[in-house]
Amino acid sequence: MDFGFGIPMRGPLANVESISEIVTSGEELGFDIVTVSDHVVVPRHITSIYPYNEDGSFAGQDTGECLEQLTTLMAIAAITKNLRLLTSVMVLPHRNPVLTAKILATIDVLSKGRLNVGCGVGWMREEFEALAAPSFDERGAVGSEYIQIFKELWTEEDPVFEGTYANFSNISFLPKPVQTPHPPIWVGGESNPALRRAAELGDCWYPIGTNPKFPLDSAELLRKRIERLHHYAESNNRDPATIDLAYSANWFNMVSQSPGKRARWFEGESGQIQEDIGQLMDLGVNHLILSFTGESTSEITDNMSKFISEVATNIPK
Repeated sequence: MDFGFGIPMRGPLANVESISEIVTSGEELGFDIVTVSDHVVVPRHITSIYPYNEDGSFAGQDTGECLEQLTTLMAIAAITKNLRLLTSVMVLPHRNPVLTAKILATIDVLSKGRLNVGCGVGWMREEFEALAAPSFDERGAVGSEYIQIFKELWTEEDPVFEGTYANFSNISFLPKPVQTPHPPIWVGGESNPALRRAAELGDCWYPIGTNPKFPLDSAELLRKRIERLHHYAESNNRDPATIDLAYSANWFNMVSQSPGKRARWFEGESGQIQEDIGQLMDLGVNHLILSFTGESTSEITDNMSKFISEVATNIPK
């Protein structure tokens, strides 16, 4: 099992000193993955429903602050040596696909092949409109086409594409990514269209467990969605075993004492968390991304260290 952590992208800890301390500590502790979230702009008035909490509110609206994902990822690449770099997730329609493919290839080259492309199709209509992105209502088709564009540019010597949202030919696209055939594509999302996209185009399915419409905060619920993913893969004549599995427990909370029955997965004592990880592994999940919160960098890194010493050291890689 690989373990990952995120970094602050807004607020008082979204600075180079704090981010550097968190990622270097994570690397020294033995974490495998660092994640970076994605917003370009935050509109002042948002009516779109945030899909990963019960009330649908988006915490980032309070300040409107956000570092840009891909440039932040490149900065992290420069100060680390072993951590894999995960866009978690990159909203595909937000950026021109050819330029995005070039930036991602550059990150993979300069990081010596450490990039994982976590991607989704977004949820905030207002941000799409502010960026003059393709139609929000067509974001699923846009996202799928952009993944196809990435693969064409990353793998073909003479890339050519004729699509609904982009066209190109007679171009050179060099350098190619270091990883072959290309950086792993982790498709996020829990809906049926997201599962189909993962089954058709992804190297890994990467859901978050807190979507109220598609809750995945138990082994049984996650198992049912994995079964559906595998059904879609077989419908596309694809071996389900070729699709890797990751999971984000973005509500993770390890406490010293957990009296009584727990509310949900990944909240509780270290032994309970170990049992939860064991259930993930039984389902074939190979990568777990956790949220380590804190008011200071030392509080965050202390929580990360506690997880490694009390939980991860007893989990097989």
